[in-house]
Amino acid sequence: MLFLAEKRGMRVLGVLAAIIGAGAALAADTVQTGTAAYGDWRTDAPGVRRLITSADLPPPFATLSAANPSRLAARKPSDVPKAPEGFSVDLLAEGLAVPRVVRTAPNGDVFVAESGAGRVRILRPDGAGGTPAQGAVFAEGLEQPFGIAFYPSDGPHWVYVATPGSVVRYPYRDGDMKASGPAEAIAELPSGGSHWTRDLAFSPDDRTLFVSVGSRTNDAEGLAAVAARLLGASWDKERDRADVLAFDPDGSHRRVLATGIRNCSGLTVQPATGALWCAVNERDGLGDDLPPDYATRVVDGAFYGWPWYYIGAHEDPHHKGERPDLAARVTSPDVLFQPHSAPLGITFYEGDAFPPDYKGDAFVAFHGSWNRSKRTGYKVVRLLMKDGKPTGVYEDFLVGFVANDESVWGRPVDVAVTKDGALLVTDDGGGAIWRVRWTGTAEHPPRAQN
Repeated sequence: MLFLAEKRGMRVLGVLAAIIGAGAALAADTVQTGTAAYGDWRTDAPGVRRLITSADLPPPFATLSAANPSRLAARKPSDVPKAPEGFSVDLLAEGLAVPRVVRTAPNGDVFVAESGAGRVRILRPDGAGGTPAQGAVFAEGLEQPFGIAFYPSDGPHWVYVATPGSVVRYPYRDGDMKASGPAEAIAELPSGGSHWTRDLAFSPDDRTLFVSVGSRTNDAEGLAAVAARLLGASWDKERDRADVLAFDPDGSHRRVLATGIRNCSGLTVQPATGALWCAVNERDGLGDDLPPDYATRVVDGAFYGWPWYYIGAHEDPHHKGERPDLAARVTSPDVLFQPHSAPLGITFYEGDAFPPDYKGDAFVAFHGSWNRSKRTGYKVVRLLMKDGKPTGVYEDFLVGFVANDESVWGRPVDVAVTKDGALLVTDDGGGAIWRVRWTGTAEHPPRAQN
């Protein structure tokens, strides 16, 4: 059943959870660096900050590569994510079938891709509380829908949806709760193998549709040797994968924007600068603490290393000596995350409801590790920006989805900002959407940003 958790009991529970979570936070001026930045779920707490640099990377195979998938446990009524002091957390909706990408339409309606049911649902929060969410299925019969985008950005008349093998669009007018016509296929995408998620974003001028396409393999294993003339491009079964593609809005003029990005699961445009950003899952199999996942600005024509290099000119030992000509061409990413965190969704906060120091920062959802002996991820972090540029520091914002060393009750996937300035977090493990709102007062002012 879908509902807005505005009932008094849930509001109280959410506020209490936020207060409890705040008690574990470190001071805002404390930044964990070097080996101290490599913790696990037990060291997570709202306000903990980390800075990982390329100089901090251990050598390949410093530890064995672990297979340590989490076990999904049922969420108890007392299980509520923990946010910083001054924030409350409640349920916007539950009972969803593998909710993945969430987007807020210009009119405030919330679109969510229920990947497990092959549909896109609309929720209409009333904001006042006390009544169930008004919801409806906008489109169905889709294969694992993921990315959602509105076109044009203001006053859209199309809703675009990405599946593993295509981009389709539905006719739409402000306030529609159901598509007024059938899907129109506008672009075919490479599919099969690993990394089925395809995210979407339009350029600020609405002239370009960006589509992220993850690699078919983990580390290009089992593929034929690549000719040196292909400067960082994908090839063989990886052709047009591990990259970001660009199209005209009607699906024409397909081109490769940037390459060597193993799995850009989250795609967004930074409003302040117009820069395109990716949240990227790096490769597995090199050890517990290698290589870092990352978020980065995506530069037209840039090459980010996969599969031959990672985090700049660090050569992948599985491809030793194969492409020395590419070492100087690798673009280093902007913000490094603890390896195997599995970042998926990313969004920038431009609302006015949070304290002023949040404006312009980004939020990233970590789906959580399976390839690390000590569990990490399973949280939402905040990327600290300064004058629109990344500082490299990220801060734990929403934690508490891990039950114990073996089990988790939730797995964050995507983040979005509502029209009234709240932060939404999809949780595909719990089939829910969480909402984080600022409820603080002058007694709990925002902490100063470094």
